[in-house]
Amino acid sequence: MTLETAKKCVDWIFDNVPPDVDAVDIDFIGGEPLLEFKLMKSVYEYVCDKKPDMPYVLYATTNGTLLNPEMKAWFTTHKDEFHLGLSLDGKKETHDHNRSNSFDSIDIDFFRKNWPEQSVKMTLSEYSLRHFASDVQFIHSLGFELEGVNLFEGGFDWDKDEYLRLLVPQLQELVDFYVRNDQLPLNQMFDKPLNLCEAKNKNRKKWCGIGTGTIFFDVDGKRYPCSYVTPMTFPQRELNDILVTDFTNDENFIDDKCFNDCYIFPICPSCSGANYTVNKTFKIRNKSKCRIQKLIALFIADLQAKRIQKNPARYDDTTLYYTIEAIKQIRERYLGEFTGGWL
Repeated sequence: MTLETAKKCVDWIFDNVPPDVDAVDIDFIGGEPLLEFKLMKSVYEYVCDKKPDMPYVLYATTNGTLLNPEMKAWFTTHKDEFHLGLSLDGKKETHDHNRSNSFDSIDIDFFRKNWPEQSVKMTLSEYSLRHFASDVQFIHSLGFELEGVNLFEGGFDWDKDEYLRLLVPQLQELVDFYVRNDQLPLNQMFDKPLNLCEAKNKNRKKWCGIGTGTIFFDVDGKRYPCSYVTPMTFPQRELNDILVTDFTNDENFIDDKCFNDCYIFPICPSCSGANYTVNKTFKIRNKSKCRIQKLIALFIADLQAKRIQKNPARYDDTTLYYTIEAIKQIRERYLGEFTGGWL
């Protein structure tokens, strides 16, 4: 992207902030964003010169391998306005397998020193599934929180018994870990408000900000609804069909069957772009991860039950009541699916 194009993108962002948004987050993604360090510095300077009248932060997720002394000095100076997030998949063996033997090229202390409250992002792959618990614990041992645990979008089915059986002992170990260390923030996979499953009027809102809060600009400045729905994923003819969607209408993204029939709908993550890839519509969810989400929900329920026993005061009375009811319902609805050698 040229600087001139980047400036036009920044102008559009601040000129089109939705009314319900009170801060702007400008993210740089790739590939590896640090390949364009000079451009990112110039964009930062341009944003500062604009003096926007609302809070903003610039952000890039990096694998950390390209950081040199010049970059480290600049990011350290501007660490309050420009945050770097680290992609780290766990211990050296796991990270090297997933990310081309790059663990030793990362200055972990640099991230820990400059952004001690910044969570890292992890991708759970077929390989790392077997080491998931120890990898999560390793990341916490470094002093990091764990923002996201993404299920790798590859050429395999996460709902296969093989993967689910491998995941069971990993989830159990993590439940025990988070019960022992209940002062730690939960990783994103476990940090789900179960009480929402008991809401009488479940929220009919799309899961993500596609087309409204997560606007993506390609290198030529062309605007797309998110970083997934781009020419990198879809042919232009299909993109043309997608771009006529009314992204402000959440009903275009609500799977009625999931909403009406699935108890854990309020806490079940969904990627709208991935749904479209599979079903050629945003309206129907990709069901290939249904079983793994049910399994994860059972362990979330187990964790919440044990945390309630250990410290019930962590919840207000209303949240406590509905969380307990959700724990009962999740066990009643899904435990039978995984009995007989599973749990």
